[in-house]
Amino acid sequence: MIKGTGVSGGIGIGTVRIVKEQRVVYERRRVRDTEKEIARLMEAVDGFVRATRELADKLESEAGTKEAEILRGHILILKDPVLTSEIEKLIRNGECAESAVEQICNMFISVFSARDDELTRQRAADMEDLKTRLIKHLLGMDELKLDDLPPDTILCAKEITPSMTAGMDKKNIAGFITEKGGETSHCAIIARACEIPAVLGAKGIMQLVHNGQSAVLDGHTGEIILSPDEKTMAVCREKKQHYDERNELLRNYRGKPSVSADGKKYAILCNVGNSNNLDKIAVGEGEGIGLFRTEFMFMDRKKSPTEDEQFEVYRSAALKMQDRTVVIRTLDIGGDKDVPYLEIKEEDNPFLGLRAVRYCMKNPDVLRVQLRAILRASAFGNIKILVPMIADLSELEFVKTMTKQIMSEFDAKGIAYKKDIRTGVMIETPSACLIADLLAERADFFSIGTNDLIQYTMAADRGNSDVSYLYSVFKPSVLRSIRHIIKSAKNAGIPVEMCGEAAADPRMTPLLISFGLDGFSVSPSSVLPIRKELSGYTKDSADKITETVMKMTSSDEIKAYLDSVVGI
Repeated sequence: MIKGTGVSGGIGIGTVRIVKEQRVVYERRRVRDTEKEIARLMEAVDGFVRATRELADKLESEAGTKEAEILRGHILILKDPVLTSEIEKLIRNGECAESAVEQICNMFISVFSARDDELTRQRAADMEDLKTRLIKHLLGMDELKLDDLPPDTILCAKEITPSMTAGMDKKNIAGFITEKGGETSHCAIIARACEIPAVLGAKGIMQLVHNGQSAVLDGHTGEIILSPDEKTMAVCREKKQHYDERNELLRNYRGKPSVSADGKKYAILCNVGNSNNLDKIAVGEGEGIGLFRTEFMFMDRKKSPTEDEQFEVYRSAALKMQDRTVVIRTLDIGGDKDVPYLEIKEEDNPFLGLRAVRYCMKNPDVLRVQLRAILRASAFGNIKILVPMIADLSELEFVKTMTKQIMSEFDAKGIAYKKDIRTGVMIETPSACLIADLLAERADFFSIGTNDLIQYTMAADRGNSDVSYLYSVFKPSVLRSIRHIIKSAKNAGIPVEMCGEAAADPRMTPLLISFGLDGFSVSPSSVLPIRKELSGYTKDSADKITETVMKMTSSDEIKAYLDSVVGI
């Protein structure tokens, strides 16, 4: 048995297909007509952009907006004037376009790869993918196509890039296995969105597999079995059947209220990238939007969206949701989300630097435009404001003060807005957790962002496989932090929701019921599983499970116990 990191649940049974990126070979030559060579580069860039937009549109229809934005980010990278000017500079010095692209991209790859955080290193993988594809366009080579896969194919590769996944015939894919990657890698995000079992970070797997080999993978535990014998295969098939039957049962929960066994009502909302993907919320039975990620409006463009552009997007979301909740998160830029025209300085540790509300406080005009657009749109629906990355009371007060100033301006001009609009805090830093009682006195609601809360609480890069043993919501310190946050909200009489990956983990459901959580914000595909889990617990039964869990001292012990209770 081989062990990797399970990043997308389900049992994959099938035949291995090894995917190796095509070798790109070109003759490095000196050019005399440099302007002609630059024109050739620009033609290749245009072809790259067109092809990438087509791939992104295809991926959006199959997986979702957030996943498609990964590919659209490649366009943004390529249009970075620093990148293109450096490439052109080499061409003007006589380098051929292929060599110039490779040299400059390799320079950025080296910079990104040397960084300590895994998400920045993920940008090195993006740049590698971009480099290869752009050189192919220069050479007139076809892109790697995976649209003719036979049924029950398990794709195995060193790394599966976003451009690979966009061209796949996903209905024939039984699973993904890679040597690189982790919970937050692009392959993991896409696998979860497409509901494909995936195990990443399986070191040395490429030396152990061969084409046509039978294999089984468990996208929950991260276990891989190569060439299983008949007895093992029978056990795996039974496990897969159980998993599939469980998914079939979820259909019974369509159109049903989200309530626990003793009748307590919960809100199950959805996370979305932008209003282009709102239809998936209705299909997935979502009861509103718990996290509208506005940063994607700022990407794949050369300047910030105007107030009117933002207003139209927010208004569209409010109208489509009718009276259902729409929680709009203010700009969460920085960290792994770099937007060149915003001129965020290179930082030694961007995840501890000028990101989210910190950027907005330093650039108040950006925040003012966004708040004006949100307030105007609030006249058309049940919009709320969510402020990310809060670590200090002054940050919340800054946003609330600016909001009140804009309201006064709107009152003077007769501009309509929701007078009682609510402003909430995203609790995702240890500092916010420790002062949750103080924040609860000033905020209208809490939303717990577990992805960053785990990372910062455990001081463990969430994408780094070497410290993945630390990155778990089931760590006692993390569970105690979540309980404290919810208790602080309850004591202050404000609602509290959870919008991180942990909200969609059924093993967390009894704990969150016991702690007193009011709502879950998850991907559309997770709405029904959480609704089903909620229906299986009373407050008393959840309390008994939680009492046992909170006495345990290790995440492995906690997970094993919850696996047995929840029946994953």
